[in-house]
Amino acid sequence: MKTAVLALGASLLFTTTALADSQDLAPYPAASAGQVQHVIRLPSLEDETTAKVEIIVGKTMNVDCNQHFFGGQLEEKIVDGWGYNYFVLESLGSGASTLMGCVEGSEREAFVRSSSETLVRYNSKLPVVIYTPDDVDVRYRVWQAGPVKNAADE
Repeated sequence: MKTAVLALGASLLFTTTALADSQDLAPYPAASAGQVQHVIRLPSLEDETTAKVEIIVGKTMNVDCNQHFFGGQLEEKIVDGWGYNYFVLESLGSGASTLMGCVEGSEREAFVRSSSETLVRYNSKLPVVIYTPDDVDVRYRVWQAGPVKNAADE
């Protein structure tokens, strides 16, 4: 698992890998043909109510100096009989980008993400399960609030 620390306080960015079935995944459906099951297992926190998980889907591809993005959206579903949620991305859709003129040689490899972001409750007791087409990568970022510092005016 790769880890990169961001400049935004305690937020971290991770990548997931498709994992083999294990006991905690038994209630979840198997990935359909052409899909991959991605699993995020979160470490326990002292106060999990202060954290959220941002699920980021996209692809690593060759891009130029323009801003590139996809339009796919994760759909939340519930495991019948269990009440556990999971997420499905049917397609990233076609990519789009800004149309700036780029200098020759500006091409590079970059992770191009969906413009839609999904923020979910942090819960280390259950895996976060995401199904995507087999050519899509899943990354996630943990956002955590600090202590309350300001009171609202009355």
